[in-house]
Amino acid sequence: MHLAHYLGLLHRAQVNLAGAFREVAEAHGAEPDVAHLCRQQARICDRHAERLEPFARRYAEEAPDEPDRLHSELFTGTRSGGLGLLRDLQDLYLMAAECDICWTIVGQAARGVRDQDLLRVVQACEGETAIQMKWLRTRMKAAAPQALVVAG
Repeated sequence: MHLAHYLGLLHRAQVNLAGAFREVAEAHGAEPDVAHLCRQQARICDRHAERLEPFARRYAEEAPDEPDRLHSELFTGTRSGGLGLLRDLQDLYLMAAECDICWTIVGQAARGVRDQDLLRVVQACEGETAIQMKWLRTRMKAAAPQALVVAG
């Protein structure tokens, strides 16, 4: 069963996204909203990863390399300044999008195996991931004019 592969992929992607949110919070502490909300979003990702653990054990989690590769290719460290903030938020958005599509795929598999417990977790976490993506998109929109037009 390949569901184990995607559970592993999603679990690792959530852990990596939590770490990336924390890195951005630390790097952009001068932006109080970013620092606070990134730490908050990291805790949500931690909770998502925790909620996946029983299912990973149930379906014998495989640990694919894809999320780590995505993290390392996108997030090799934070940047500074307004443009750096914009790029860091974009990286977070792309990592959250990876989680989002994995939630969708795992949800479809949960329906296929009729695992109502997993489906409930997917539905709750998928909604929170969508909110993360909306916040990141909104914050990028706010940061873009300053970073791309005003900054010198």
